[in-house]
Amino acid sequence: MSRLVEVRVPDMGSFSDVAVIDVLVKPGESIEREASLVTLETEKATMDVPSDVSGVVEKVHVQKGGKVSAGAVVATVRVEGEGAATAASDAGHSASAGAAPASASNGASAGGTEAPPSRKSAAQPAATGASAAGASSGAPSASTGTAQAATASTSAASTPASSQPTLSVIPGGRTDLAPIDEPGFSRAHAGPSVRKFARELGVDLTNVAGTGFKGRLTHEDVKAYVKKVMTGGAAAPGAAPGAAKPGLPAVPVVDFAKFGPVETKPLSRIQRISGPRLQASWVNLPHVTQFDEADITDLEDVRTKLKQKAAQEGIKLTPLAFIVRAIVKALNEFPTFNSSLDATGTNLVMKKYTHIGFAADTSGGLVVPVIHDADRKDVYEIARQLADLSEKARSGKLQATEMQGGSFTISSLGGIGGTAFTPIINAPEVAILGVSRSSMKPVYRNGSFVPRLILPLSLSYDHRVIDGAMAARFTTYLAGVLADPRLLTEAVP
Repeated sequence: MSRLVEVRVPDMGSFSDVAVIDVLVKPGESIEREASLVTLETEKATMDVPSDVSGVVEKVHVQKGGKVSAGAVVATVRVEGEGAATAASDAGHSASAGAAPASASNGASAGGTEAPPSRKSAAQPAATGASAAGASSGAPSASTGTAQAATASTSAASTPASSQPTLSVIPGGRTDLAPIDEPGFSRAHAGPSVRKFARELGVDLTNVAGTGFKGRLTHEDVKAYVKKVMTGGAAAPGAAPGAAKPGLPAVPVVDFAKFGPVETKPLSRIQRISGPRLQASWVNLPHVTQFDEADITDLEDVRTKLKQKAAQEGIKLTPLAFIVRAIVKALNEFPTFNSSLDATGTNLVMKKYTHIGFAADTSGGLVVPVIHDADRKDVYEIARQLADLSEKARSGKLQATEMQGGSFTISSLGGIGGTAFTPIINAPEVAILGVSRSSMKPVYRNGSFVPRLILPLSLSYDHRVIDGAMAARFTTYLAGVLADPRLLTEAVP
């Protein structure tokens, strides 16, 4: 006898329209009671939705990137045998009774070292992943290394979480054990099932790069890391922090405490996610920066006159709103700057939309909200969106969709200071504009020096796509647009 049971999102307090950042099961997959089905993320934390029953997943009703609220159906599970008799009563309480397991799951994800039970098949992929990694290494002792990895993994699984060692697989078949960085492991952006899987393999999650939604670690990320370690493609777990990555020189490891008192503070979640991406952009893209200046004297006069009118509409008319409008016009004139290289690196993807990202300063680090279809908005509407998105960024309420799809980015430090800087391209975009603080400078005009308000511009670009001449033409055109405020205040058709 079988019965279909709907598993629903438990009560999440005041949260609604919560983002689904990972779907952990698929139709046809056998699951145990309490197995994690999907991972949700609120403004404050992530949580896994567990199953109320054991059975086979008949249908998944949500998708990655979607939104759900309490009571929404996550999956339909077919329950067989004796479990079917009690499944109906269990399902009737799923929205409320499921809240307790969800809280436990959330605690583990946010920093606990104990993970709730995950899918029954979690251990099977672990062995399979290790075996496949060894087979693909091609080293004479690959099979030996795989066997040792499996043995070490089995013994490690029985070790208490607080003292669990991590398996260090050295190319050539030798394995070393080093302690897991427990504080770092607990902060890793991963769900309970991935944490359990990593411990079974002896993998320290602090060494694994996440490819999931918002940098979340997945089972595939753990498998790929094990494979890289066994084939010599990545630094082994437990290796010195300053050890060289392939093709890069080693960074010296220094015991700073020898020279005086120190305090160690963890990076914010935003920094942990953005850091590797910025490094990847800097290492993989040939950056060149073009510096220029724009005379915004007339623009500032116009902005000052329009500020009061805008304020009556509840709009804060900042210089950045005019800069966004100017960038839109420059991208229309130079569409290459609104493109990206495809995965092969041999074709340009020319975007027919203009979505402008801007770096927003928050207590946790920089985030990049995106003004979608900026070419269809006038300066007032752009100013309104800048204010709304900036406030959401500071309060941690940005939706995933509000940080996706950017085709060009602006990093404005004008409100803080500085004369110039070299912004890192927000890959896979091909250029980024840096804006520093404007200042009054003497400019020679008609036989005499006159005071003019000058805005420094710093354009970093991908030299594979854009050459120096094109970059200079872009900044020259941009400076010309900024110097003529009539072009920026006109109505958008």
